[in-house]
Amino acid sequence: MKHPGSSLSCLVRNSLLLLACCLLPFFLNGCARMGQPDGGWYDETPPYVVGSSPTDGATGIKSRKISIDFNEFIKIDNPTENVVVSPPQVESPEIKAQGKHIIIELKDTLKENTTYTVDFSDAITDNNEGNPLGNYTYTFSTGEVIDTMEIGGYVLDAETLEPVKGIQVGLYDDLSDTAFVTKPFLRVSRTNDSGRFVIKGVAPGNYKVYALQDADGNYMFSQKSETLAFSDEVVTPSSKPDVRQDTIWRDSLHILNISQTNYTHFLPDDIVLRAFTENLTDRYLLKSERTNPNRFTLIFSYGSTQLPTLKPLNFDERVLKVEHNAKRDTINYWIADTAVVNTDSLNISLTYEATDTTGVLQQLTDTLLLLPKLSYEKRLKQEQKQLEDWQKQQEKLKKKGEPYDSIPPVEPLKPKVNISSKFSPDQNVKFVFPTPVASIDTTKIKLYVKIDSLWYESKYLFRPDVKTDYIDEQQVQSATSTAFEFKAEWKPDTEYSLEIDSAAFVDIYGAVTEPIKNGIKVLSLDNYSSLMVTITGAAGRTLVVQLLDKQGSPIKQVSTKSGQAEFYYIDEGTYYLRAFADDNDNGVWDTGYYDQHRQPEPMYYFPEEIECREKWDVTREWNLMAKPLYRQKPSNIIKQKSKQKRTIRNKNELRAKQLGIKYDPEEIK
Repeated sequence: MKHPGSSLSCLVRNSLLLLACCLLPFFLNGCARMGQPDGGWYDETPPYVVGSSPTDGATGIKSRKISIDFNEFIKIDNPTENVVVSPPQVESPEIKAQGKHIIIELKDTLKENTTYTVDFSDAITDNNEGNPLGNYTYTFSTGEVIDTMEIGGYVLDAETLEPVKGIQVGLYDDLSDTAFVTKPFLRVSRTNDSGRFVIKGVAPGNYKVYALQDADGNYMFSQKSETLAFSDEVVTPSSKPDVRQDTIWRDSLHILNISQTNYTHFLPDDIVLRAFTENLTDRYLLKSERTNPNRFTLIFSYGSTQLPTLKPLNFDERVLKVEHNAKRDTINYWIADTAVVNTDSLNISLTYEATDTTGVLQQLTDTLLLLPKLSYEKRLKQEQKQLEDWQKQQEKLKKKGEPYDSIPPVEPLKPKVNISSKFSPDQNVKFVFPTPVASIDTTKIKLYVKIDSLWYESKYLFRPDVKTDYIDEQQVQSATSTAFEFKAEWKPDTEYSLEIDSAAFVDIYGAVTEPIKNGIKVLSLDNYSSLMVTITGAAGRTLVVQLLDKQGSPIKQVSTKSGQAEFYYIDEGTYYLRAFADDNDNGVWDTGYYDQHRQPEPMYYFPEEIECREKWDVTREWNLMAKPLYRQKPSNIIKQKSKQKRTIRNKNELRAKQLGIKYDPEEIK
């Protein structure tokens, strides 16, 4: 017998089940809408100021202690580096976060009738999520007026056009060139990671702008090692009413709204300063070393056209063979006599040009003691051990009845022969020897070219690598060098054979080379691309144009006075271009000098990447002045990257994507 309520209960259950089935799609559909994920959303709202003492923008202030109050707990990222007080302070102010407050205590005496700014930039963030309070500046005045003008721009590395981060940028109302080296900045700012600076609290007037990597904290150019930038332009700050468009993004792909905002546009805001470090011209001996027993090295801070005069005190000067690098700041002295090589202590008297306290080059004489890393006794033990090991090996071969040697082999002279696997017609073969070459028998060096399956002898030029060696090109037979260049007229799609007989090269110790044979296959023109560039905006100056790889490093360069730059035999790939005005026609980029009021040679970047493909003849037109310098360098090769913006929003977007729900910043608020 059924319970009287069982039919009713069954009916209720069936009705509820039917209702649940009907509502299920709506619940499922709701999952795709904005909801509260597990753990909640990250807070995207930056902190904001709720008050300060003295009031922001106040005048007639006498107190050097400031308190700024926020709506939540905050922190300051490295205030010593990221917070800039202007006018610059001789004694560093104390700036610290305390809960919901920032406490500032200025140590210097306040100047009369002066506007003070404390520029926090993006250094203030909330304590939990790290949302930055962007570009916040606190201002007060000791006088009756607040100076509100601003001057902005960019600081770029003069050679690479990289943004220079964290460099000071300052103003002088003293327009003389001596102000930068005799007075601290009148007002100061610091660049962000995009090289951007804004100097605030500027009074009406005329100014010159400078940048300085201030090593000693005196806000003036006082050390030659300090990076600097200067401009001859006199700037006059001004302002005008303007309108900007602010884009509000719903997510990384969709725009929620575009609004127009009225604001005061301060000018100039596009000053470009090209930062450089002067070449060190003070000359002194950095160090002397004898890393190997068969040579010693003298390293100077700066090269000189006059080589040092060296007088050995316990060995014969004639056993020395000298070579140096292109800058003449590193000089190797090779010891050709093995008896001297085996002498542990070498004493020399060295006379060289050195800069005195007045900055003038004078002759200076030093006595040096040169010691090898390993004494002759230790080296002798090592050689004896090696000989014993070799003899044991030969004894084992003898007992097995296999061929063996009774006399240790003489170590041959082994050069490194650098031949590219993708050899192009504009390349050459490099020879690098471990020790200086004393003699070369060019009759033992042959180059053969294959024509219609037959081999013919071909002409070549073998000479010291004049880019790295000081020896005259004509002194091939008597050269003492370690680097050589093998040049020939390499024809595309052609095979060559470089064949060198034994003893073609003899070093200063009598070691000779073994036979050398290398095949060289020059690729066909179909394997390469070419690039023709027409350049304008150089005003008749000589340009050195460089082809850059994906890392932004030069791989080819040409010089042009006509504005036509041509590059051949380019491998398939992505490339970039830059060019500098070679004002002294020396083929290299030169830095500036402030004392001579000389700017670094101008550098320009082609603002786009260039794709080269096999068999392509690529052409480009390049106006050097079409874009301002701070917008020229392609982003792919900029090494100083800007910080990622909207970090917290990106986290929320990622969380929404993982949960399969829609991200809407308005709903989070």
